[in-house]
Amino acid sequence: MNTEINKLEPKEVWANFSKLNEVPRPSKKEEKVIEFMLDFGKSLGLETFKDKIGNVIIRKPASEGMEGKKMVTLQSHLDMVHQKNNDTVFDFDTEGIQMYHADGWVKAKGTTLGADNGMGVAAIMALLESDQIAHPPLEALFTIDEETGMTGAFNLEKGILKGDVLLNLDTEEDDEIDIGCAGGIDVTASRTYNVKEGGHGDEGIQITVSGLRGGHSGMDIHKGYGNANKIMNRLLYLGLDFNMRISSLEGGSLRNAIPRESVCKLNIGRKHAKKFIKRINKLSDTIKSELRVQEPNLEISLSEIKPAKKVMGLGSQEKLIKAIYAASNGVYAMSAAMDDLVETSNNIAKVEVKDGRIRVACLTRSSVDTAKLDLANSLRSAFELGGFNVTFSGAYPGWNPNPDSEILSVAKTTYSDLFKEEPRVVACHAGLECGILGEKYPEMDMISFGPTIKGAHSPDERVSVVSVQKFWNFLLEILKRTS
Repeated sequence: MNTEINKLEPKEVWANFSKLNEVPRPSKKEEKVIEFMLDFGKSLGLETFKDKIGNVIIRKPASEGMEGKKMVTLQSHLDMVHQKNNDTVFDFDTEGIQMYHADGWVKAKGTTLGADNGMGVAAIMALLESDQIAHPPLEALFTIDEETGMTGAFNLEKGILKGDVLLNLDTEEDDEIDIGCAGGIDVTASRTYNVKEGGHGDEGIQITVSGLRGGHSGMDIHKGYGNANKIMNRLLYLGLDFNMRISSLEGGSLRNAIPRESVCKLNIGRKHAKKFIKRINKLSDTIKSELRVQEPNLEISLSEIKPAKKVMGLGSQEKLIKAIYAASNGVYAMSAAMDDLVETSNNIAKVEVKDGRIRVACLTRSSVDTAKLDLANSLRSAFELGGFNVTFSGAYPGWNPNPDSEILSVAKTTYSDLFKEEPRVVACHAGLECGILGEKYPEMDMISFGPTIKGAHSPDERVSVVSVQKFWNFLLEILKRTS
């Protein structure tokens, strides 16, 4: 257990976060954290069970004098995004997150931290185990697989929850109260290609794009960060004039993370190699200059490798490169309803070329369902023109804001009283589970809030210590004031 982290305030929250981060909890591999949470609830003597899909529900009676108040459902997800730096040796399936405190932030050593959504989980755990905190009847809902499909929320049975109010603790700015979010859909383009023999006079080259910030493909999409797949594709486009032949290409990892790295191995005829390398270096300098503010650590490197025996056919290669060039990436439209809110976006998250198969994975988001489908169809068109088979999957709804919400009114007044300023009431360009839960429980009044977390879904993820204190005080006071 991390003794340095456990000394931070509020101790009860940080202690539970440390315990949680000792348990491996990658999306779709939550068996260990499910058992951890079941053991936690049962050890407190509370009603504790999991549903058919693996969500964990724990209920706690009201503290003395608050029995007549509405039951509050506290909700966070158990899984976390697993990303690490290339030079970090770490096994997410077996190791606990290695944390440290520096300059007012808690961070992880070369990996994602899991503050998204571990801080929410830890706060709920602290409430469940306390016998000193005043609270109404509580119901804790710990969902699974939020990050890669929202499987837990989608498969939650109707009628299993008893709460009247839902507090989702998965927002990442401590001065915000969230009342709406974007929906999303996975767009996947795939095709095969003819494998050809590499030329006997070829040289082998590896192009590596690295050092990008990455980040959350919803919350950070408007910041202009570089997308490793788009940068690599821009470089490869030059190769169409030089009889370049791709042997393999791998960029990005998760749909909900802006890709930070891409590696392409290729063959090129010896007579073209020098000019091709010169052109690539010149374009690399241009790209780094364009992104010098957003991506000061961007690296584009070329290295000599052994020429590949098998390469992609020229026709398939041209269609791949032109399809990715045509496919929209980043902000597609801003909201007309709310200032400074991204309405619709796409993240070209992962590109794989290997052994005769190509796969491109995207995550398209929008707070307007029709706009989400419009952009998805635009992507479908670009890839189908390149001979790809395109599928849509994993669609989830947005969360429609309710500015007249009773719990929103309570939260706004509470925030103003505690912090002597008005909170920002917002909708976010990320996939909160509130949209799905709201469809299943339309009468449940809900808001979302949380501590300040930066760099989510990347190894730069960090959580502000002061904001955790603020978040905790805000949560406790809301519970006291809930009618």
